[in-house]
Amino acid sequence: MKLNDNIIGFHHYAIKAQDYNSTILFYEQLGFVRVHSGALPDFNLKQATMLYHAKANLYLEVFDKDADIPTQGRKRLTEDEHIENALLHICFTVKDADQARIEALKVGAKDLSEGTFDITLSNNQKEIAVRNSLVYSPNGEVIEFLEEVSFL
Repeated sequence: MKLNDNIIGFHHYAIKAQDYNSTILFYEQLGFVRVHSGALPDFNLKQATMLYHAKANLYLEVFDKDADIPTQGRKRLTEDEHIENALLHICFTVKDADQARIEALKVGAKDLSEGTFDITLSNNQKEIAVRNSLVYSPNGEVIEFLEEVSFL
């Protein structure tokens, strides 16, 4: 079986939380629920929680900050507060990008976009109008709220 025939969907993304309890609470306030918790001593992982968002059909795995989990990253600039790595942002499809941003700010996110963006993406075949907003979670991940759009 070829890999492209074997992949059937996206399951989860994982983050390392600087403040474990606050990170879990933030995502619960965005509609995620805890579905599993545990530890992996072989990875110095004392706390891990799998969260699930039913409407998005998406899992998020949160590890404690001291876990020895493989990752990559570096600060873009020495004075940057957050580390840059291969995961550039997390994107959620939303009904209203500005309202999603406002609600995230109410529960501890930091504003990154100062409103919504209306962008037209174009290539030789077609133009796609997108509307989105961006925040930093309290843990530092960049979250994009993208109003429903098809790229097909």
